[in-house]
Amino acid sequence: MNGLTAFLDRPRLIFAAILIISLGALANAYVAQYVYGFEPCRLCLYQRVPYAVTALLAIIAFFLASGGGRVAMAALCAGAYLAGAGIAFYHVGVEQHWWLSECTGALARDLSIEEMKAQLMSKPQKPCDDVEWTFLGLSMATYNAAFSLALAAASLAGARLLARAP
Repeated sequence: MNGLTAFLDRPRLIFAAILIISLGALANAYVAQYVYGFEPCRLCLYQRVPYAVTALLAIIAFFLASGGGRVAMAALCAGAYLAGAGIAFYHVGVEQHWWLSECTGALARDLSIEEMKAQLMSKPQKPCDDVEWTFLGLSMATYNAAFSLALAAASLAGARLLARAP
């Protein structure tokens, strides 16, 4: 029996791995924000949501009886990770100026005088096209897009293997 087969003989371990990976990704984001002082933009915050969703789905799946419910939960995790990859890819496009976004720090155009005054007096939101950190020339959003896509593929593969399990 190889390692993958042994791992899949214990389906709860798949969801424990999803939970640990998702919580680890969220912890990484919060450490970057609160320990290293990286201010997240709106799209950065949106990219955290799929990890919270998959963590919740993994907790639910951990307590489900074997069968179709776990397969569905793994497929939902794959969908959530895929949505996260889409958000991250959109963020990369905003950072690279491939397309426009309202999250670039400019004032909205259709504001009343009172709304404009309130927006100017409030703490400015970090623009989504402001890349604060890179490694090997790639931003955190780029790494998140690749990581989320890999997790979506792994979750989908896990769902397929769970569906074949006796």
